[in-house]
Amino acid sequence: MFQPKIPTMPQPSGLVTPPAVVQSTTITPGTPAPAPAAAPEPSRPVVQLTPGTAVALVGAGTAVVLVVGTVLVSLLLAVAVTGASVAVCAVVLRSLIASDAKRR
Repeated sequence: MFQPKIPTMPQPSGLVTPPAVVQSTTITPGTPAPAPAAAPEPSRPVVQLTPGTAVALVGAGTAVVLVVGTVLVSLLLAVAVTGASVAVCAVVLRSLIASDAKRR
């Protein structure tokens, strides 16, 4: 029941289709391709940073970094508190089991 079943591979039947024959072709000179037309300028407006917008961007970036850092630190603290409480529970259980074994 627990022995692996290895699938049996059928014997190769050889080539099913004959190999394709490669025929050489000759290249005849034709008319040259026309030069590509110049691409038009994009119609997007150019964004210029003023000192006010630069300060706003720096402030927003700082706020994002602080919020993400706070969330990560709180998650790490939650894991540490959970680990410590599990360790305390393990020590208490071990002590209870050991004292119960000494009474018998």
